Amino acid sequence: MQEKNKKKNKTYTLEQLQEIKQNQQVLDMYIEDIDESLNMLGIIGNNIKAMIPRDEASSIVGDDGLVEEKFIVNKKGKVIPVCIKEIIQNEDKIELIMSKKILELKVRRWMYMHLKPSMKLRGVVVSTTDYAAFVDVGGGVTGILKTQDMSDTMLQHASDMFKVGQRINVIVKKYDRDTGRIELTYKELLGTFEQNVAKIKEGDIIEGIVRNRIKTGVFVELKPNLVGLAEHVNGVEYGQKVLVSVKRIIPEKKKIKLIIIG
Repeated sequence: MQEKNKKKNKTYTLEQLQEIKQNQQVLDMYIEDIDESLNMLGIIGNNIKAMIPRDEASSIVGDDGLVEEKFIVNKKGKVIPVCIKEIIQNEDKIELIMSKKILELKVRRWMYMHLKPSMKLRGVVVSTTDYAAFVDVGGGVTGILKTQDMSDTMLQHASDMFKVGQRINVIVKKYDRDTGRIELTYKELLGTFEQNVAKIKEGDIIEGIVRNRIKTGVFVELKPNLVGLAEHVNGVEYGQKVLVSVKRIIPEKKKIKLIIIG
């Protein structure tokens, strides 16, 4: 409720709204309810009634040509960024038809012109799978962050590192202007091997997480982008926390040898 009141306290004149519409400026809309037709109902500023029709809820549609229900139902009670599609004036009252689709297309146009590899973006994790996390990098535009680009650690599922709704920084790895596909990376933000191993000494005892088993040993994550190889022991499983002793650090090979002690 505090978030709702915070977003309601601004008053807009008709002239201001017309200018905002013309310039496709972004406004915050509080979603109070969703009707049976999946239109989003809410308010802009100081109690200006507003609606986002279903076909304006997203630029992404399903096989039936309609915006899917999943892009709408979870918005109730939230404040979302939108653009004005239409201004309706009835005597002294103003009502607004808003659009999330306009904003998404605006963001995509900006990205088409400006997005390039190595650019840093801020995003929100919207879903996770065993091979990737999907990150909204603005206006509903989603990029793919594969598990191998999250960390040098071998992950079985993206949720081992990120949770849905989590806000993270990412770096653009690839951007295909023809398809709009955005590939992201994260591990470059976690530091190099040399930086991460700088405060670790041979003989140190550290808590780690088991991340993979191979014929030659067990990979243990010491930090989000630092992994060492321990000798095989029985009874350890993926995701389990273990105590390890640092047996040897080999900087030239970027390797750490470990012993699991508990």
